[in-house]
Amino acid sequence: MPEISSYTVNFGPQHPAAHGVLRLVLEMDGEVVRHADPHIGLLHRATEKLAETKPFNQSIGYMDRLDYVSMMCNEHAYVLAIEKLLGIKPPERAQYIRVMFDEITRILNHLLWIGAHGLDVGAMTVFLYAFKEREELMDCYEAVSGARMHATYYRPGGVYRDLPERMPKYRESEFRNDKELKRMNADREGSMLDFIEAFCDRFVGTIEEIETLLTDNRIWKQRLVDVAVVSPERALQLGFTGPMLRGSGIEWDLRRKQPYEVYDRMDFDIPVGRTGDCYDRYLVRMEELRQSVRIIRQCIEWLRRNGGPVMLTDHKVVPPSREEMKDDMESLIHHFKLFTEGYCTPPGEVYASVEAPKGEFGAYIVSDGANKPYRLKLRAPGFAHMAAMDEMVRGHMLADVVTVMGTMDIVFGEVDR
Repeated sequence: MPEISSYTVNFGPQHPAAHGVLRLVLEMDGEVVRHADPHIGLLHRATEKLAETKPFNQSIGYMDRLDYVSMMCNEHAYVLAIEKLLGIKPPERAQYIRVMFDEITRILNHLLWIGAHGLDVGAMTVFLYAFKEREELMDCYEAVSGARMHATYYRPGGVYRDLPERMPKYRESEFRNDKELKRMNADREGSMLDFIEAFCDRFVGTIEEIETLLTDNRIWKQRLVDVAVVSPERALQLGFTGPMLRGSGIEWDLRRKQPYEVYDRMDFDIPVGRTGDCYDRYLVRMEELRQSVRIIRQCIEWLRRNGGPVMLTDHKVVPPSREEMKDDMESLIHHFKLFTEGYCTPPGEVYASVEAPKGEFGAYIVSDGANKPYRLKLRAPGFAHMAAMDEMVRGHMLADVVTVMGTMDIVFGEVDR
């Protein structure tokens, strides 16, 4: 009988742990992975090409759909690049709102990550804890933009509109009594800032509950400790960013090293790991949740004390209000021109990046002076992480492939674009 030394296994794309549409071709020696070949591109939607056929403003919504868990952070990089081209700067209040929503987005992302990662490794309860909190923050997205996920809230020159004075409330229903309704609407009596502050107060306890379930859990540690160790030098060579790089012990965070908006005024810490394994990356992200709460609280304090506009008044870039448009002929022309033709940017090339929840998300735009980008290239953090898949899983068991995929926090919208 011939002895078969290794065999090939298809992992995904319909595997419940292959986050999205990843097809991994694994060469196995018994239960041990010899080689992993990621097949990407199954979700390719030609985002960059589509953006080159549309006026600048009309592509903001495409950015939400890239990493569809870090919606506003993606918009932020694209909008920053357009603002660099135009040479404009949003009002101070808009900058604070952007920073606050970037951190809300980071919490949203990390909550989905810990829920999915826990589920992949076998911890079911965490998923329910995480999604209960996500629901609250989705209401904030909906209150400012009208959409729960794909907000298109950031615009060149500021944000779409100011924060609402009242949060939407739950209505009476045959399925809930008055006492239940009162409890559900308890934090919704004041403004959105009051609602977010109440969320922050409560959320610190939720982080501790999740950590109680996982951090010292024997099974969790057996599945994560010393799995997929990446040294600091190798992490840099592989192009890691975000928690994947900080988990390997390198203190690199664009919010601190290349500050944008008002991050240079914020007081927060950058958590780093020691050994660069899956467990360190878990601890880094959990600490990031706490730091995001710290930043959000500082933004709330400033926004309460300071009013002001949230959008520039230059109608060559920003549409006039509905009232002005219906009263004033010039405003109507501005409105019509802006939404049909858009605005032309000066020729040149710019790169703008933000510290997205998964790492450095950047937008590189080449302009030839037209009303749409001549070339748009997006720098997605997940792409570089996915490229290291073979190196990270080699020599580990098949079950560890799922753990490594969870620790990467991979979303294929941005990888395949």
